[in-house]
Amino acid sequence: MEYISTRGSAPAIPSQKAILKGIAEDQGLFVPSHLPNLGFNPFAEIENDSYAERALIILRSFLPDYSPADLGSACEKAYAGNFDSSQTAPVRFLDDATAVLELWHGPTQAFKDMALQIMPLLLSTALQGEKTPYELVILVATSGDTGKAALEGFAAVPGVRIFVFYPHEGVSRIQRLQM
Repeated sequence: MEYISTRGSAPAIPSQKAILKGIAEDQGLFVPSHLPNLGFNPFAEIENDSYAERALIILRSFLPDYSPADLGSACEKAYAGNFDSSQTAPVRFLDDATAVLELWHGPTQAFKDMALQIMPLLLSTALQGEKTPYELVILVATSGDTGKAALEGFAAVPGVRIFVFYPHEGVSRIQRLQM
């Protein structure tokens, strides 16, 4: 699968390159060139499997240039032991007609942990595949919980440094202390 720019004038590239680049040459966001067919009910046989196992089923369709071993390892590391719920993102039924997906069980209690726990692992794997090694620097600007989630996710990623900017007196005291 290739990734294309939302602005339409950048060349299509494979998923690892899109993850490394972050933004297309035409300043667009990378999106899949097509949506893969996961089938009628891709989770029918694995309804009791872990969040990491389910994530792997979806991600292998969107990231075919990652090896199954690399994707499996990334899913396990991202979603297995660092969430305070064994289900990672449990569904709570409030009544027969209402359910809530809880996305706050990650290390920073922010829904952004769902992406910022796996993205650093995918980025690190993509960096390892580069012919010439280099360090990647990520700049984050935030006025909320993105900063802590990004710092936590990228804390020990080899070859990647992260800097978080936030407005003076523009974040809460607890957010500032977290960062």
